[in-house]
Amino acid sequence: MPETVAPPSTSAPADARHSTVTNAPDYDPRLVNEDLAPLREQTWGTYNIFAFWMSDVHSVGGYVTAGSLFALGLHSWQVLIALVVGITIVYGLCNLVAKPSQVTGVPYPVMCRSAFGVLGANVPAIIRGLIAVAWYGIQTFLASAALDVVLIKLFPGLAPYAVVDDYGFLGLSALGWASYLILWVLQAAVFWRGMESIRKFIDFCGPAVYVVMFVLCGYLIWKAGWSGIDLNLGKQTLSGWSALPVMLGAIALVVSYFSGPMLNFGDFSRYGKSFAAVKKGNLLGLPVNFLVFSLLVVVTASLTIPVYGELITDPVATVARIDNTFAIVLGALTFTIATIGINIVANFISPAFDFSNVNPQRISWRMGGMIAAVGSVLITPWNLYNNPDVIHYTLETLGAFIGPLFGVLIADYYLVRKQRVNVDELFTMSEHGSYWYRRGYNPAAILATVVGAVFAVIPVLASGRMTGMYTAAQYSWFIGCGLALAGYYLLATRGPLRLSVPVSEDR
Repeated sequence: MPETVAPPSTSAPADARHSTVTNAPDYDPRLVNEDLAPLREQTWGTYNIFAFWMSDVHSVGGYVTAGSLFALGLHSWQVLIALVVGITIVYGLCNLVAKPSQVTGVPYPVMCRSAFGVLGANVPAIIRGLIAVAWYGIQTFLASAALDVVLIKLFPGLAPYAVVDDYGFLGLSALGWASYLILWVLQAAVFWRGMESIRKFIDFCGPAVYVVMFVLCGYLIWKAGWSGIDLNLGKQTLSGWSALPVMLGAIALVVSYFSGPMLNFGDFSRYGKSFAAVKKGNLLGLPVNFLVFSLLVVVTASLTIPVYGELITDPVATVARIDNTFAIVLGALTFTIATIGINIVANFISPAFDFSNVNPQRISWRMGGMIAAVGSVLITPWNLYNNPDVIHYTLETLGAFIGPLFGVLIADYYLVRKQRVNVDELFTMSEHGSYWYRRGYNPAAILATVVGAVFAVIPVLASGRMTGMYTAAQYSWFIGCGLALAGYYLLATRGPLRLSVPVSEDR
């Protein structure tokens, strides 16, 4: 099978190199800086990729999203099946998006230049960057809720300041604002230290939250007994064929939840020693790891009913019910740290590369990340993830825009170019370059993305007003991805917008 042709030793990892561009004199400065250039050394092994996914999965957001599926009226075992099937799909898609960047050593926005053009790649970069800003804010808010629990437990006098109606601004309490800004600063500090420090941080976060989740589950089993585990939860229960469409919708929501980090997974797979190591890390971190995580979520949620008299799908709220102060503080802090981990890997690094791609010489990787951090406050993310209905609406909306970007990238690399890309020409502004297309933009990719996004977002916007749109909205990612993939393939291979340079000429 043909492989991508990578340039010989054009650069090294940002933390380990002194000068990248001097080794590639033909690279246009408008398209490159030390963070966007191809890597000379790729050092991440299987465990690093595994830890990346642990940090991504083991978060309050992941737990709350999984718990929100109970509101659909499914049994616990049906929720578990939906979670596992959904993550298996994510696993396969992640392997597809991982290979282009692992082989070339370039991040997601640079890889997009092959499909969208050297300037057109800013379109998916900005879309993905803005979506990451939303997720960054959501995850920071969820982590701040855990910190609120710790602060109130240690300093009970702060409790009145946690009431939004008495001390609130823009929908968040005074204590919530304080916790949010504290975590905002902590995350920025970790990010600012660079990729190697981030790698070490995520290597710790994933396993740490596992320990706390097992202890929490064990504590609830001790309180309720093994008989307290009930796999028939939810406000209403569906069975037989009536449950199938709801389960399929739940599977789609799982894919939508991971659609962000899945799309820009190339930002991390580029560091992999080999594609085989990346695939193995994906296998351990997604289907295997997520199966264990899902079991913990389902069992822990089911045990909250006999122990506390109600179904609690938020791990922070569950920890807050424990009688022991030390246990509450330890548990809440661990969930806080874990959520910081996912936020950095999924929602800080991505926009850092994306925004840097827009203007490499003026926007560094660090500045791109800080742009995302500032934007995350302005969108008031606590209003985007405060109940199951809002969670699902948010996921469906984001999926409608991410799906088309994924479809175009996969169609270009695997179907149109047959896994052959000229890496050097990803960094040239020459009008004769393979990826110049029309003034730096590929109309086929832009059109396919717009069509896919429009058709995917219409059901989401109309789900509350038109019959049948609610079901279609759950599949927004799949609708956008499928339409954009098929549309781009047809436009790029035939008709007036087909590629002007035959793929076979790429070297």
